[in-house]
Amino acid sequence: MQINNVYLENFRNYSAQNISFDPICNVISGENAQGKTNLLEAIICLSTGRSPRTRGDRELIHFGKDGYRIEGLIFSRNRQFLSRIDSGFGKKKKISINKVNIKSYIELSQTLNTIFFCPEDLQLIKEGAAARRRFMDVSLCQLRPNYASALTEYSRLHEHKTRILRDQTERPDMLNTLPDFNKRLAITGAVLIHYRARFAKRLSDYAETTHRECSGGNEKLEITYKTVKTVTNPFDNQKTIIEQLEKHQQEHYAAELASKQCLSGPHKDDLEVSLNGLSARSFASQGQTRTAALALKLAAREIHREIIGEYPVLLLDDVLSELDPKRQEFVLNRINGGQVLITCCEDDRLNQLLKGKVLHVKNGIISE
Repeated sequence: MQINNVYLENFRNYSAQNISFDPICNVISGENAQGKTNLLEAIICLSTGRSPRTRGDRELIHFGKDGYRIEGLIFSRNRQFLSRIDSGFGKKKKISINKVNIKSYIELSQTLNTIFFCPEDLQLIKEGAAARRRFMDVSLCQLRPNYASALTEYSRLHEHKTRILRDQTERPDMLNTLPDFNKRLAITGAVLIHYRARFAKRLSDYAETTHRECSGGNEKLEITYKTVKTVTNPFDNQKTIIEQLEKHQQEHYAAELASKQCLSGPHKDDLEVSLNGLSARSFASQGQTRTAALALKLAAREIHREIIGEYPVLLLDDVLSELDPKRQEFVLNRINGGQVLITCCEDDRLNQLLKGKVLHVKNGIISE
C-alpha cells in the first residue's frame, strides 16, 4: 500500500502543490512552521476523511480562500485509486474515489490505511484513558467498517443521552426515553467491546515482542483491555455482553440522574499498560514510557499488515528528533516493508541516514 502522488489546493499553507512520493522512503525536510506536518495531515484526511489536529474543516482552508481540495493517487489491493476531497467552496463536503462520489468516510479507509506518529504520542502511556481509546479507535475505524459504524452510532446515542440527563430539570418527560437509549447503547457498545478486546489482545502480543527487543530483553510489557466491570469476559458472545452492559446501566441509574452525566458504557474504556507487572503510567520512567509508546504504534502497524495483507503508510512527524540515538536506531530498523514518510528539520541527520527521496518544504512550497 502506498501513496504515489498528492495534489493540494488551498489546504493549510499550500496554495497549489503537486507532490510525488517514493514507494519506500520519503524524508520531508524543512524548518518549523513551513508545512511539513500539514502535508502528513492531508494524507491522513485521504485515509480517514478527518484531520487529527482539528474537528472542523474551516481551519484547514488556506487563509482568504473559500475551500480546499486534496487529491491522492493511491496503490493498494493491486489497484490504482484516485481519492479526492473537496470541502468548502460554498457546498457540502464531497468525497470521491475514482470519480465516484461516496457517502461515508469509511470507504476512504478501504483504499488507504495510515499510521500517524507525532511527538505527542510519546506521552500515550502517561495520558488519560481518552488518548488510548482514541489510539484504538483510529486503527479500528480503518480496519473494521462495522466498528466505524458502531462508534459513530454510539457517539450519537451517548450525546443524546447526556443531553437528556443534563436537561432533566427543564424536561423531566424526556427521562421516559432513557430505556430506549440505554438499550441501543448496550447493543452498539457490545460491538465496540467485541472489536476492542480482540485488537488489544493482538496489540499486546506484538508490542510485547517489540518492547522486549528495544529494552534489551530486560522488561516485559503487557497490555490489558479494561471495560465496564460487569463485563466479565469481553470475548464472550454479543448477547451476554449486552445483558452485562444493561446490568451496569441499571446499577448506575441513580448516580447518572444525580450527576447528570452518562457514567455507564465503553466510552470509559482503557488500555492498561504494565512493565514487569507494574503500572507503566504510575511507575515507569520517561524513557520506559517512550519505548512502550513506540511499541504500541509499531504493533498497530503490524496488526494492519496482518488484517489487510499489506503495510499501511507510516507517517512519522518529527518523532525521531525526540528520541535518543538508541531508540532512533531501533525505529529505523523496524520500519522496513512499507512506505514511510518522515518529517525532520533541515539539519536533521536523517537526510544522511535514510536512503530515499528528500523533499524540502519552505513557506508551503515543496521542492526536491
